[in-house]
Parts: sequence; structure tokens; C-alpha cells
Amino acid sequence: MRYVSTRGTAPELGFADVLLAGLAADGGLYVPTDWPTLPDVGIDATYAQLAAAVIAPFVGDDVDRATLDRLCDEAYATFRHPATVPLVQVDDHHFVQELFHGPTLAFKDVALQLVGRLFDHVLTQRDERIRIVGATSGDTGSAAIDGVKGCANVEIVILYPFGRTSDVQRKQMTTVDSPNVRTVAIEGTFDDCQDLVKAMFNDAPFRESQRLSAVNSINWARVMSQVVYYVAACRSLATPLTFCVPTGNFGNVLSGWIAQRMGAPIEQFVVASNTNDILTRFLRSNDMSAVDVVPTLSPSMDIQVSSNFERLLFEMNGRDGGITAEQLQRFRTTGRLSVEDDQRAEWLDGRFLGARVDDAGTLDVIGRTYAATGMLVDPHTAVGLGAVEALRASDEIAGPVVTLATAHPAKFPDAVERATGVRPPLPAHLADLFDRAEHTTVLPNDLAAVQRFVATTFA
Repeated sequence: MRYVSTRGTAPELGFADVLLAGLAADGGLYVPTDWPTLPDVGIDATYAQLAAAVIAPFVGDDVDRATLDRLCDEAYATFRHPATVPLVQVDDHHFVQELFHGPTLAFKDVALQLVGRLFDHVLTQRDERIRIVGATSGDTGSAAIDGVKGCANVEIVILYPFGRTSDVQRKQMTTVDSPNVRTVAIEGTFDDCQDLVKAMFNDAPFRESQRLSAVNSINWARVMSQVVYYVAACRSLATPLTFCVPTGNFGNVLSGWIAQRMGAPIEQFVVASNTNDILTRFLRSNDMSAVDVVPTLSPSMDIQVSSNFERLLFEMNGRDGGITAEQLQRFRTTGRLSVEDDQRAEWLDGRFLGARVDDAGTLDVIGRTYAATGMLVDPHTAVGLGAVEALRASDEIAGPVVTLATAHPAKFPDAVERATGVRPPLPAHLADLFDRAEHTTVLPNDLAAVQRFVATTFA
């Protein structure tokens, strides 16, 4: 398998080089040169076995199959549920897929427990070291840190928006006392953090001198690893499905689109937004215009620049990197992006639906879900459940729906308690989280200051 950049001018690479590079040299995102079909896997396969089979074509010869099988077994042995990503029924035709049974209680673990092991394997084979720099709106940071904190060949610096994560999210990052881990609170939004990371990668001399790599969903391995749970849900329910995805950066729903492209029986995707509804506005009225980020009860979705949409845009443009690069530069300059009517008709209409749920609606859904089912859901999952309710009421969707439950309710205990009167406890392995000492650095939203920190912090 070979990979090309969405902006058309970076060199074609193999999987291992794409894994280590993260962002392409031309500022684009890597995608495979062609999309494989889903493998024929026995119904009794474990999640780890299914993952290895689905991922194998994307990895190609860069990681031998026996090693890939072992890495998948090790990655998913860290999950606390025997089904890894179990389905739980909400009503007659609605399920949630619990993606939060990994070490840091968020769906990012599904990818990053494997990606961390892939990094360590490839770097050991090459006798190399890398420095990961990533931005997080809350969950990617802790999942990435947990995935690589034991890696001998990896150092990691995670940027997060100061005061804009939950206390649990922050402490899961800042209490890790490991010599290869650093966290930085940026005085700004998640989009500011993401812009800083992209700027460091686009500074070629800095990127090369620091041996930078990425674990955000700009890294293809993240998106690839998330394809598997869509396939798992389709196999379990054995019927065409609609998936509802609480979405900020578009990476998770893009993984679902890839599963559909590979042959999974998926009919539609519901892109569920909070008040920061740029994707919903785009899907419903072709209005992708960036506005100020509004802090909400679902902070992992407080995003206005959905970087993974670039991969789908590349496909919509007939894989023309030049057109894609021009559109994205125009978006960066004007804050607006639109696509042609024929592109919408072919790629978006009827396949992607958007719905928006504000904080009041989120609390209402959490409360009603608990009253009806006894289930506690976090605010992000509640946005998804509320979006499904709204689209069912308007007859825009019908049939079985799977909503991705992206975080454990204990990651957002204040919102859950406010809605239900019940404060969800942390699992045993995190019960003492608030007694652990924090280690972090606060920096301004200034590229030079952040680059100085990245270059000197491990010296």
C-alpha cells in the first residue's frame, strides 16, 4: 500500500513513513492510493483479530502479519470489557456503541493503544527516535500519552486549551509523571492549539531538526484504526445501519465513511454538533464559515476548523490535490468554504446528515436517558442521542441507528450530575486521580514560544 498527499505535491510514501511523518511535507494529509475491500473474517473472531484483518491491507509489507496480530492483541487487552467496543440497546431501533472502555475512558484509546505500539515497533526496527507534538480538545492528549508513555523511542508534547477541558481530562494528562511526557496549556482555543501544531509541521527545518511526528487524526494511522469498530457493529447487528457520530474534527465520521467505502453495510451518517456547528451548517445549507469557538459542556467538540474534512474534500475533488489546496487556502484566508452542487449531490446529500444540540438540549437528553434506561451518558454522547431524536422526528432517518458513545460519563461528572443528580464515579484504576500531582506548563498562543519549549524541554 502506498500513500499520497491531499495537496498533491508531497512524495508518495509507504505505511511506516506515513505513520512517522503524520502531516505530509506539502501540508496535506496522507490517504491510501486505493481503497481495499473488507476481508472475509469468521464470525467468532475477537475484536483484536478483526482489527488485524481490516488493518492489514493498509499496513502492507511494512509490518509483518504475525507482528500486527501481536500488536492488536496487546492493544485491546488494555480494554476493560471483553467485547472491547460493546453495543448497548437504548430503544427498539437505537443502540450505543461504547468506545470508552480503554485506559483513558475515551474512544481515542481504540486507535492510540495500537498506534503507540506501531510507533515503538517501527522505531525499534529502524533504531530511530521521534518527538510527537499534538493538540487536544480533551481526550486525544491523555489517550496519546497513555499509548506512548512506555515507549523507549518516543517523546511527546501535548498542547491543550487552558481552562477549556474538563478537570478529569486535564488531570489525566498532567498527572502522568514520565520522563518522555510534557503537557502545555495554551492561552487560547483548541483551534489555536491545532494551528500551532500545523505551523510547527509546516516549518520544514524545525520539523526535521526535532524529528516531529503526530498522533492527532491528521495521522493516517489514527483514522485507519477507527474503521474497525464500524465494521464490528455491522457484523454484530447484521443489518444496514445509520451511524450517529458526535463530531468536531470529522476524523471519527471519516473512518465510518472509509468502512462504508470498503463495503460495510452503512446507509447514512449523522454528524452531531454542539453549539459549534460548522459541520451541521455545511451539511444543511452549504455554510462552512468559521466563527468564534463557544465553550460548551461537550468540550471535545468545541472546534471550528475540522481538519479531517480535507480527506473527504480530496475525494470529492477527484483526488486533485491542486484544487484541494486552493480551496483550503481560500478557507484559511476568508473563513468560508463551499462545494459545487454536483459534488454535494454525489458525495454528501442523503449520505451525511447534520444536527445541532445546544447545552440545554444536552442536559435534557442526559436526564431523560437516565430516567428512561438507567444509563448515564456523557455530554458528547448526549449530543449524538439528541441529534438522532431530532432527525427521527423530522423523518430524515429511519431504521436501526448506532450512536457512538465517545467518552465515559465519569470524564464529565459535573454535567452528568447536573442533569441527573447522580455523580458518576471513576473506574478503580483512576479512583485516586484527583490526589495525583500535576505537571504542566502554561504558554501564550505564540508559535516562537511553543517552538522554544518543544526544542529544549527534553534537553
